Amino acid sequence: MTDYNFKGLLDIICIFAAMFLRKLYRLWCVFWFILVFLLLFPFFVLFIQKKSWHKHGHFLNKIWAHIVFNAVFLPRDIEYRFRPQKNKAYVYCANHASYFDIPCLAYVLEGHFLFIGKASLMKVPLFGYMFRGLYIAVDRESKMSKYKTMVQCAEALSNNISIAIFPEGTIPRTNTPQLIPFKEGAFRVAIEKQIPIVPVTFPYNWIILPDDGKFLPKRHLMKVIVHDAIETKGMTIDDIEALKEKTFNVIDKEIRKYNKI
Repeated sequence: MTDYNFKGLLDIICIFAAMFLRKLYRLWCVFWFILVFLLLFPFFVLFIQKKSWHKHGHFLNKIWAHIVFNAVFLPRDIEYRFRPQKNKAYVYCANHASYFDIPCLAYVLEGHFLFIGKASLMKVPLFGYMFRGLYIAVDRESKMSKYKTMVQCAEALSNNISIAIFPEGTIPRTNTPQLIPFKEGAFRVAIEKQIPIVPVTFPYNWIILPDDGKFLPKRHLMKVIVHDAIETKGMTIDDIEALKEKTFNVIDKEIRKYNKI
């Protein structure tokens, strides 16, 4: 066999080996994700039963994320430019490019907070039951649902419980990872309650778990930036657009920096 043919055969073997390892890694990720959730699910059910226990259910989500991220050897780089004060509420606003964003927030953010997620999450077996019991689901096609969500968010913030929301409202279907215009709900409630906005950027989540309907993770650096808080004290409803634009620009700048767009 000539050196040329041997090199060609070696290249083919390397390609198939890489494909096999990628598939094996994806199965490994799915296995751990499901296994840990199923082991924790009875405790989720228990902690959902009383509102005062919900913080323990949220802590289980943190445990779930930590175990899975370590088990799948996910490289992480978390940059905290801001640390929250204890017993103070914040409105965390993150870009949304992947279903991986939810466990990332659970892993990164400190303390008890409420996720604001779309109603379609309720359809996911078991997970939907947990999410509905611990967090806030909104049907963006329903004005009544959006109104109830705003009321629930205001109530949580009044009780010094932070909220975490994706102000884009959905995962963009095109031009990922570029942002789409933010909706005003998070900024309205932050101003009404005079609560700081904390932008959070996920530059690479769209690579780790693409929103392509396949739910097949890829091994890649999980980079997260928790930005400095944006104060809302003294702001009025007239400042919603300015606050929304400032938050958008903070996140957009980081996304463009890391993705070179």
